Parts: sequence; C-alpha cells; structure tokens
Amino acid sequence: MPIRFGTNVSWQFWIDRGGTFTDIVAQNPNGKLSTYKLLSDNPEHYQDAAIQGIREILNVKSRTLGPNLISAVKMGTTVATNALLERTGSRSVLVTTKGFRDAFKIGYQSRPDLFARKIVLPDVLYETVIEVAQRH
Repeated sequence: MPIRFGTNVSWQFWIDRGGTFTDIVAQNPNGKLSTYKLLSDNPEHYQDAAIQGIREILNVKSRTLGPNLISAVKMGTTVATNALLERTGSRSVLVTTKGFRDAFKIGYQSRPDLFARKIVLPDVLYETVIEVAQRH
C-alpha cells in the first residue's frame, strides 16, 4: 500500500543500533508490526542505517520524513554499552551524590560462594569518581 503524504498517518519505529546490525520494529497506522534489519555501517549505500531503514519500510526514497508521516521514533544503542563492557571506548567517570562513591563497587553483596574467604569483585567500569553535594 503506497504512503499518501499529507494524510494523518501515524507510523512508529523502535530502533536498536548495534555494532554490526541495526534492527527496526515498525508499527503501521493500522497497528501491524513488522521488523527490518540492515548493516549499521554501509557507507557505499547509505549514511545512516536508522534513516535508511525507515525509508525502506515506508518505500520513501527522496521525500522528507516528517511528523505528518511518523509519530514516534525511539532509538537505543548497544554500541556504547558494548564499548564500556569491552573497555574499548573512551575513559569514563562516575558522577554521583556525595557519600555514594562506593555504591557500585559494593553492589548487592551477592556472591556465588557464600563462604569464600577471598571474594573476587569485578572491575568497575569507570576510572574515577566525582562526588557532588546535592542534598542539604
């Protein structure tokens, strides 16, 4: 079904941009869901995977995408999360309320071996902590 511009249609898109693939879930104006997947980085064919995916789902090649066609685009990324977990991204800092410097390091105190004498904690993801006095 071709898209008619200028009508009050309401497409919604939920997008996850990963390091390899960008996944898109689209909901058409009738409520039907569909999925689409394309390479996150393919400069020979498109500049931005999310916009390209939306264009392909809507079968819109050159027309501007706008609010008369799309009511919501919600996007998340696993790229930044993976960079933190794999420690391949930029150095990071934790900014927290004064007195909570160790909150992430302490965690929930859950241990696989409750009676272990030597507890091995995972490394924290941040390099340093900045405490901010925000409660009076």
